[in-house]
Amino acid sequence: MASIHSFDGALGGREHFFIVEGDAAADLPTQIKGVAAAYKQAQAQLGLAPWSAVFRRIFLSDVLNQASLVRDSDIFDDSVAISIVQQRPLRGAKVALLAYHVEDTKPLTKRRVSPRHLLVEKAGKRHLWSTRLCASDAERSLSSESQTRVVFDDLIHALARQGGTLRDHCLRTWIYMKDVDIFYQGMVDSRNALFTQQGLTGDTHFIASTGIEGACAHRYDVVAMDAYSNMDVEQKQISYLNDFDRLCATKDYNVSFERASRVAYADRAHIFISGTASIDSSGEVVHLGDVRRQLDRTLENINALLSAGSASLADMTHMIVYLRDPSDFEIVDPPLRERFPELPIIIVQGAVCRPEWLIEIEGVAIARNDDAAMPRF
Repeated sequence: MASIHSFDGALGGREHFFIVEGDAAADLPTQIKGVAAAYKQAQAQLGLAPWSAVFRRIFLSDVLNQASLVRDSDIFDDSVAISIVQQRPLRGAKVALLAYHVEDTKPLTKRRVSPRHLLVEKAGKRHLWSTRLCASDAERSLSSESQTRVVFDDLIHALARQGGTLRDHCLRTWIYMKDVDIFYQGMVDSRNALFTQQGLTGDTHFIASTGIEGACAHRYDVVAMDAYSNMDVEQKQISYLNDFDRLCATKDYNVSFERASRVAYADRAHIFISGTASIDSSGEVVHLGDVRRQLDRTLENINALLSAGSASLADMTHMIVYLRDPSDFEIVDPPLRERFPELPIIIVQGAVCRPEWLIEIEGVAIARNDDAAMPRF
């Protein structure tokens, strides 16, 4: 069964988020078929046309052995931005799906501008979804520094072909690293240098992001990335959110991402919550060794970020919860389900950038907005 969250805009246009997990008791082919069937049923329940599908992320427990089966399944569709990442679903399945659909009075126009970049046009605005960016085994040095440059160069060139830049148009990135305890710092150093070259600094702004353990379907790739960019966004639409009573600026510990970004439209605001953990205003880890209390602090931090953008946890459309230790699932799942019984939530295995952080959460909120001066979504 699919878990669904829908947002209805005051000016029309609906957005839908789905999470579907496989049957842990079944083998992989049966799980994939079951996920596809439940997803199809959920689309039919909402009366969604195929063109409404924009983005799908497929979580796998063993990407090197499982990706080919996914590519041959009904879940994989070249007219949709497809992300495939090894982050084991912790409810027991081998495969799980996060999907995003958009409805409008007219069908979305979708055009694949390269194998890894899908251009989606809605209401005259262009949205670039970039998925499965990686070195594709071409660069076998196992250097997270050089591979980070490869994936960002791919994105920068795709943006340039559409008349955009990383600084002005990219709104969200998801960066996956094998063995984050080893390779994270190289990614950070490479990204810091590249961002400076691109005009992204602590004095300007960064990009909302998650940097987490994960893997693509290529054996020698240690860094992979997904990204979302709005090619026609106006700078007046974007604001960068923080609550400095609760969280420090990321530049204080030499990393370059925004805690959260808010993109305002005439009838709604999209708030991209970066990977958020149990951190305080000094940049220190809070509640060492206690995943339950780290969960509470993480949710408090997310709510503070949302409050800075005139939203709350009630506006979340879904959550991705990353756990370093899979055995912590039984500790964090019950309180999450009790507090957010209707919210699509997936809990996966993914170590955070500091070993002391046992849990990290990200997601997207959509809050109502009433500003005729802003473009329509």
